[in-house]
Amino acid sequence: MRRGIAATALVASLALTATACGGSDSGSDKSGGPVTITWWDTSNATNEAPTYKELVEQFEATHKDIKVKYVNVPFDQAQNKFDTAAGSKGAPDVLRTEVGWTPAFAKKSYLLPLDGTEALAEQDKFQPSLIKQAQYEGKTYGVPFVTDTLALVYNKALFKKAGITEVPKTWDELRSAAARIKDRTGVDGYWGSTQAYYAQTFLYGEGTDTVDAEAKKITMNSAAAKKAYGTWLSMFDGKGLHKADTTADAYAHIQDAFVNGKVAAIIQGPWEITNFYKGSAFKDKSNLGIAPVPGGSSGKAGAPTGGHNLSVYAGSSKEKQEAALKFVRFMTSAKAQETIALKNSTLPTRDDAYTEQVKADPGIAGYQGVLSIAQPRPALPEYSSLWGPLDTELVKIAGGKVSLDKGLKDAETAIAKLVPDFSK
Repeated sequence: MRRGIAATALVASLALTATACGGSDSGSDKSGGPVTITWWDTSNATNEAPTYKELVEQFEATHKDIKVKYVNVPFDQAQNKFDTAAGSKGAPDVLRTEVGWTPAFAKKSYLLPLDGTEALAEQDKFQPSLIKQAQYEGKTYGVPFVTDTLALVYNKALFKKAGITEVPKTWDELRSAAARIKDRTGVDGYWGSTQAYYAQTFLYGEGTDTVDAEAKKITMNSAAAKKAYGTWLSMFDGKGLHKADTTADAYAHIQDAFVNGKVAAIIQGPWEITNFYKGSAFKDKSNLGIAPVPGGSSGKAGAPTGGHNLSVYAGSSKEKQEAALKFVRFMTSAKAQETIALKNSTLPTRDDAYTEQVKADPGIAGYQGVLSIAQPRPALPEYSSLWGPLDTELVKIAGGKVSLDKGLKDAETAIAKLVPDFSK
């Protein structure tokens, strides 16, 4: 049930007052100077960070009373760094948090509830599923900043050369297309990933998931899941289907093959749009095809929703929190999101940021078209960590080291330790 505006405003006010007592410092300049807040940005330092730095400068130019200390923290280190810093009251005032981290940090009371605050003043402009993904136990702890999902990306020229006029809508259709592409072009038609995140598409195609969060039940070893993973495994064996790459550099190998025209289709996310265009196969951007991931026997297709939120540290002073809320609103505004999309080729989280100029990028326009099948993650703090055991076991399964049944059983045992109150 949605809260009324007055109620959310009261909750936010109380949260600001309460958390101000626990901040790492007062955050104010006793001489009356500007308030300085720290923002940890977890974006790619080379391809994305320059755009964010420019926006920080624009914010400071229009908010003379606020200074932003920009810090780029490597994505693979940020979660642990923030967890450590927040626990010792030394965290940044604003964090670019991966959507899977948001409920985990909220559960630990590290994040400020944003309902009714300036940061969420334009909540109705954001896609509802992305707002839902920023929530934990009925409260919203992040403003959607950039979003992503997985899609079937394909080489239009290779599909045309093979005489394929319709994009495969099921895994069986993709299997047939791959064989035809191999026969007529000499290159493989499809190269799948062994990573658990990419395998989610097969689970959704069977109407299941790794867990049923509401029922508190582990479901990745259920009959439906076994069928899903069986289909996933079958996509490594057959004419035009590239065999599983179980090396540490598998991701790079798949990506390199696709952008250089050595494989016709893969499953990939929009974070690679700029890299697609750097490949020899996509010098002409219009050659990049983007379609929904294939569906399973349920008749439906689904892909995981990813992306990042901007969250405010609950341990900062009231003065810093108020400045942080203004900063978050600015960075997630339609104009800022349009700028980010144009320069970084990432997907906005609000509909009014998909301007004609933004949609002129075929990559962005293509991924916008598949967002409708993206499924938000459940508000389970441990959810993202469940892919860890599956990453370990799926590589073994794909490499023939263990059977599908044994691998899934071992993954189930490991997952049970992460969610001990869940039944099997």
